[in-house]
Amino acid sequence: MRVLVTGGAGFIGSHLSESLLRAGHSLSIIDNLDEVYSLDEKQANLGAVCSLGGVRVSKIDIRTFEPLLDEFRAFKPEAVIHLAAMAGVRGSIGQAILYERTNVAGTLHVLEACRLSGVERMVFASSSSVYGASQRIPFREDDRELHPLSPYAATKLAAELLCETYAHLYDFGVVCLRLFSVFGPRQRPDLAIRLFTERIERGEPIQVFGNGESARDYTYVDDAIQAMCAALELNARFEIINVGSSRPLSLMTVIRTIEEVTQKRIGIIHIPPNPADPEVTRACIAKAQALLHYQPAVAFEDGVARFYGWLKGQRTFQ
Repeated sequence: MRVLVTGGAGFIGSHLSESLLRAGHSLSIIDNLDEVYSLDEKQANLGAVCSLGGVRVSKIDIRTFEPLLDEFRAFKPEAVIHLAAMAGVRGSIGQAILYERTNVAGTLHVLEACRLSGVERMVFASSSSVYGASQRIPFREDDRELHPLSPYAATKLAAELLCETYAHLYDFGVVCLRLFSVFGPRQRPDLAIRLFTERIERGEPIQVFGNGESARDYTYVDDAIQAMCAALELNARFEIINVGSSRPLSLMTVIRTIEEVTQKRIGIIHIPPNPADPEVTRACIAKAQALLHYQPAVAFEDGVARFYGWLKGQRTFQ
């Protein structure tokens, strides 16, 4: 299959791209290679992908429509997996316009390029953050009482609505995957597990919002990729599907696990809770199990150990 991946130089996108190439797909990667975090890391991610061969890479920002459409028409993808986004709940506070232009308008550009170039199906990487302060736990896809708590969450929900509209109006299928706290090698520097681990390596304390009892449903990156590849094969007009472990862990449990893996102690500074953060996230994964034959396979402790092995291999800590 000819597959176009947006955001293919990033954390999840580079793992996904490698998996698609190993499965024999032809691949086009679109990425704007911004410097939200180290460009060297993104280039290293691309280097690992390109070493497998059979991939074309284009530096394109999804906020600009014409270059995006040109690549769609040149490559003629049968399917698109759309990951490119401004990511992060806390980063979106104070940058709502940037997040809207990338995550909402950018997604509209991708959908319109799909329409104009005859794409058959699209997988959209949404986020568990759309549930926000929802009281129905575990979070279920049919819950219409969603309460986003940040501009990032709101933009992901708006993008889902655009996906549903295009799936209704035009002849291609869209699957929105609500990803729950994905972690693993190549993780972005601003995400908790990497942030905490890098600080412990430097002997620095970490900041913990509230009492550390807030809980997240962590998903190892290989499990998320399994779901994405399965969604690519799903014959559906429009679906929203949770991708998580359904085993939420408290922040203090995460910290203790990192301490066990690194064999080091972490100094903790407690700060007031962030109003953009939900108290708990937990995915109901029954739909993913039924439609995608999804089954998370990597235990949290093993995932942290694999992540730490990758981090120790980076030049920062050599």
